[in-house]
Amino acid sequence: MTYVARLLITAIVLLMGVPAAADDAAPVRVATNPIDSGAEVYYADDLGFFAKAGLAVQIQPGENGAAIAAAVASNAIDIGYADIGALSKAHSRGIDFSIIAPAAMWDSSAPVNVLMVAKNSPIRGAKDLNGKTIAVPGLGTGAALAVNAWLDANGADSASVKFIELPYAAMPAALEAGRIDAAHVAEPFVSVAKQKARVLALADGALGKVYLRTVWFSTTAWAKAHPDVVARFAAVMSQTAKWANDKRNQRKSAAILVQHTKIDPAVVAAMVRVRYGESLDPILLQPEINANAKYNHFTSFAADELLYRR
Repeated sequence: MTYVARLLITAIVLLMGVPAAADDAAPVRVATNPIDSGAEVYYADDLGFFAKAGLAVQIQPGENGAAIAAAVASNAIDIGYADIGALSKAHSRGIDFSIIAPAAMWDSSAPVNVLMVAKNSPIRGAKDLNGKTIAVPGLGTGAALAVNAWLDANGADSASVKFIELPYAAMPAALEAGRIDAAHVAEPFVSVAKQKARVLALADGALGKVYLRTVWFSTTAWAKAHPDVVARFAAVMSQTAKWANDKRNQRKSAAILVQHTKIDPAVVAAMVRVRYGESLDPILLQPEINANAKYNHFTSFAADELLYRR
């Protein structure tokens, strides 16, 4: 039996009991990027999944995976949302994080992250970006890894490119003003950016057609000290992923997303919706780990090393 199966069985046993009263619910501080890919915790909270599992979750917004990882490492946050790139880089430096649940998938058939340039940009291919400036949500994150891999796979020299960190919301204006040459943009900001920018490439596809892009994690010490909370949280994330992946629920999830992110409802209605991972599969974690090892110059390792084991 895999550790994932054991974790879910433990969670089911715990959830079979009488729901905890609000005063008895376990407090959990969670940080996420307030975009569709990181919105599972909003859905779970609004739908009452956390409350039924005996969890009192406090959700805080974070800028990117690297910033959230720093907050988790300093114990300012219990559970965070981050991409595999940020976590594998931290792991290579001896920071002891454990992945406890999957979050967003990359699926080339439904791309929620794209590389964009201004509509009037002369850039038409990877080689045109040599020596140029590209914005990503966080340096050393999965976005930067994907762009590096796409550049090199298409004849460009990724080492010549300057990467800068910029919030998603600021990317469309920066492209239009010419302060950057390209940007790795995620939904719902892709739909906004398309008013003044165009898609250059699906850079994330350079790492694979389907893989796990982001996850929920904690420090290993916190997870070991709160095994029942981890089991409950993982079970709720699995439940929420199945709910959100069901297209019949997308109108409801869109309403929750608008409520918590203040995004224009028309934008949310038009954008590509994310697919969430429903279980942790190490094979789906490996692409970003390998890319990170290549571009950040450390020895790659098996994805199992990042997974929480009770």
